[in-house]
Amino acid sequence: MRLALGALLLISLNVAAADVPLRFVVPDSWAMPMVQLERGRPTQGILYDVMLSLATQVGVPAEFHVLPRARVQNAMEHGEVDVRCYAAQSWLPNQSGDYIWSVPLWTQNDLLISRQDPLNSIIPASLSRQPIGTVLGYSYPTLQPLFDSDRLHRDDARNQEQVLEKLQAGRYRYAVSNQWTLDWFNQRLLPGRQLQAVTVLQEQHVGCYVRNDPKVPVQRILRTLLRMKMSGEIDDIIRLYIGGD
Repeated sequence: MRLALGALLLISLNVAAADVPLRFVVPDSWAMPMVQLERGRPTQGILYDVMLSLATQVGVPAEFHVLPRARVQNAMEHGEVDVRCYAAQSWLPNQSGDYIWSVPLWTQNDLLISRQDPLNSIIPASLSRQPIGTVLGYSYPTLQPLFDSDRLHRDDARNQEQVLEKLQAGRYRYAVSNQWTLDWFNQRLLPGRQLQAVTVLQEQHVGCYVRNDPKVPVQRILRTLLRMKMSGEIDDIIRLYIGGD
């Protein structure tokens, strides 16, 4: 009888553990094709699909916590969320807490963009004093010395798509965008009205990191991400949204 009760308890504990969700943090500054937010909840996008597939393959439900960018790291440190994706260690020089990083999963190209295709690549330091479209809370190491010296100044928007909308509307002459968002934004524009990359400001390899907590299946998460990258699944998801080879 005791053996039967013990086995039943073990089964119950395993079922309960399997139902514990994997909690992903989603910065509210993300926009398509990374994530579509509707009524404060993610519904589609490259990173949404990757995170949902990751949780499914790990064998747990996915739970998404949409937070202001400024609260993201604090939520990780306080154990409110378990996984943050699309991040680079260089973005978190003073990171506290115990985390384990995945292999690089994506490459982010930060571009200086304009409404017109210039004849030659433009060096940011050569620009006259003017506003540059940026995302609130994002850091731009290449441009920061020019911001500090007041040669250029930031015109912040809440997310990347709003930055491009303001550029298209003529609020400023130049803005910063990642390649994904620029490609997504241009898909709905006629060729003559598409925004143009002026120069590459920075290229960074980004991935995910996980709280190193016994309650979180850390190694299973990292192995699954590696398998998704090596199998081509992550690249296939990107092509669903922005095409490419």
